[in-house]
Amino acid sequence: MPRSGDADAMARPSPSVMQHAVRLLVLLDGCSEPTAQGDPDSCVAVIRAEMRLQALDFWLRNPDYLAGELLEKVQAGDLSADTYIPLIEALLESPEPDLHWYPMPRWHHGAYEAIDDAFSILSAYGLALVGRKGGIRKTARSQFFLTEAGREAVDKLRTDKVLSWYTKQVKLVALVAGSDLGSRLKQRQYKQAEYAHTKLGTYIAPIHAGVRERLNAEKDAAGRSNNAEGAS
Repeated sequence: MPRSGDADAMARPSPSVMQHAVRLLVLLDGCSEPTAQGDPDSCVAVIRAEMRLQALDFWLRNPDYLAGELLEKVQAGDLSADTYIPLIEALLESPEPDLHWYPMPRWHHGAYEAIDDAFSILSAYGLALVGRKGGIRKTARSQFFLTEAGREAVDKLRTDKVLSWYTKQVKLVALVAGSDLGSRLKQRQYKQAEYAHTKLGTYIAPIHAGVRERLNAEKDAAGRSNNAEGAS
């Protein structure tokens, strides 16, 4: 599924607000931390900064960047090649990830798309809520909470033939993100030249071809290693 970048992005239908809401909901369920004392009683999980939420959403919306992160972990020996190379291949070549590919524009702090409308839907249904931390002396920071009803809704999504894709994909996002703060996730994303060099206000360029080339090289190296072991 090679892509030529911004021109292709402009030709794609824009994701609906409801699609955005579903992505945020599964990210709150799959990439959050447990709530703590002082958090709203009705909530079970939280992402404590919008920068982290935006970075996670970028990987969920861009399978080629997610594939690149997984491949990096395979090459570092952090993930099993036998298990994850087929998953990386699927992210790059199977049609389903391409159906969920929705590029994000780049702004001064990296990939960003307003989440207010999508979060309003989640709040209206009691699935999530936004809190503010800080005050006059310290810049207020948004925190994003998943409610008990929100977690139940995600459980239902796992049985949906179409939307269950998001609940599966978010596991890979959580795997590559770990517990890194949003600033660290953005730094990792900026290491990709295509991401860093995208002009402000335009869609972040894809890296499909580069990841495909790296994956082929990794598979070739693994094949030579297996042949050498078989001959010894």
